[in-house]
Amino acid sequence: MPLKAAVHIEAMSAFALANFGGHDQPTLAQNESAFPPSPKAITAGQDAIARSHLYPDPDWTVLREAIAQAYGVERELILCGAGSMDLISCTIAAFAGLGDEVLATAYAYNFAASATARANAVYVKVAERDFVVSVDSILAAVTPATRMVFVCNPGNPTGTRIRNVELLRLRAALRGDVLLVIDQAYGEFDDQDPQPVFALVARGDTVVLRSLSKAYGLAGARVGWGLFPPEVAAEVRKLQNSNQVTTPSLAMAVAAIEDQAYMRETVARTAAIRDRFAQDLRAAGYGVPESRTNFVLICFPDAAAAAAADAALREADIIARNLGGYGLTDCLRATVGPQDMMDRALRILTDLRGG
Repeated sequence: MPLKAAVHIEAMSAFALANFGGHDQPTLAQNESAFPPSPKAITAGQDAIARSHLYPDPDWTVLREAIAQAYGVERELILCGAGSMDLISCTIAAFAGLGDEVLATAYAYNFAASATARANAVYVKVAERDFVVSVDSILAAVTPATRMVFVCNPGNPTGTRIRNVELLRLRAALRGDVLLVIDQAYGEFDDQDPQPVFALVARGDTVVLRSLSKAYGLAGARVGWGLFPPEVAAEVRKLQNSNQVTTPSLAMAVAAIEDQAYMRETVARTAAIRDRFAQDLRAAGYGVPESRTNFVLICFPDAAAAAAADAALREADIIARNLGGYGLTDCLRATVGPQDMMDRALRILTDLRGG
C-alpha cells in the first residue's frame, strides 16, 4: 500500500516553479529587492565560504547581538531561522493542532494557511476593508477554539498597513491564551516606530517576526528573525532544525544588519520607484492602494482585464504575480524591479487603458 500523507497540501504548479522559483533574472512576481545586498554583506559571505567545512553557530550569537543593537531589543528574545517562513511554520506547529483555529485576514500571507494545514488546525479568514486589516473584524471572529491570530503588517499582497495603535488594541482585546503573531516582513518600509509593537512581546503572548529578504536584499540567503517570549521560544526551538542558517548566510546577515545606512538607502530608492509607478498607474485609471512595502497591488475592472494585462506583460517578458490564490482574480501584484522594467510595464499597462 502506498504511503499517504496525513494532510494534503497543494504543491506549486510546474508553471509557478518555472516562473517564480530558481530564477536569476529580475522579475516583478517575487517580492525580492531591486538592489543587491550591502557590499559589506557580499564580502562577508565570500569570506565565510572558506569556513563551510564547519557547522554554523546554532544559537546565532553574533547575529542576535547585531539585531539587538540595531533594533534596540533584548538579545535573549531573538530567534533566527531560515527566513521568516521557518519561524512561521514552527510557531504554528507548536501552538496550533487538531481542532484549533488560526485566525488571519483575507489577504494575509498565504504560507500561514499551508503551515496551519500541516498542523491539522483550521485556518479562518477574516474580511479586510478596502484591502486593509480590520481589528474589529478579527475580534468579532474569535471563538473558544481560536489559539492564534496571524496578522501581516504591512500586508502581502495588499501592501497596506494599520497603525500601531490598532495592533495594541487588538492585543489588549484578545484572550491571554490566544497567541498573536505579527508578521512584519516589510517592517523596514513602514515609517512607524516599531518599539510599541516590539514591547508587546514582554506580555508573553505575542510574537513579532522580521525578514532580511526584503529591505536587506538577502532573499537568497534565507535569514529571518523574530522576538519571542521565552516560554514560546522554548517550544518553537524544539521544532527548528539545528544549524538551519548556513555559515555564509549568518555572515552576510550580520554585515547587512550592521550596515543600516545602506539598508535605509535601499528602502528610500525602492519607495521612490514604487510611489512614482503607483502614481502613474492611478493617473492611467488603475486602482492602487497606498503601499508600505516593496510592491504595489494593481486593481483592474474585472478578472478578464487582469488576465489580459498579465498576458501583455508576459509577452514583453515581464512577469507580475497573479493573485488567484488569494481570490483576487481582478488584481496583479508588481514588485519594484529595475527602473527600465518598471517603465516598460507602465507603458504596457497605460496602453491597455487607452493612454
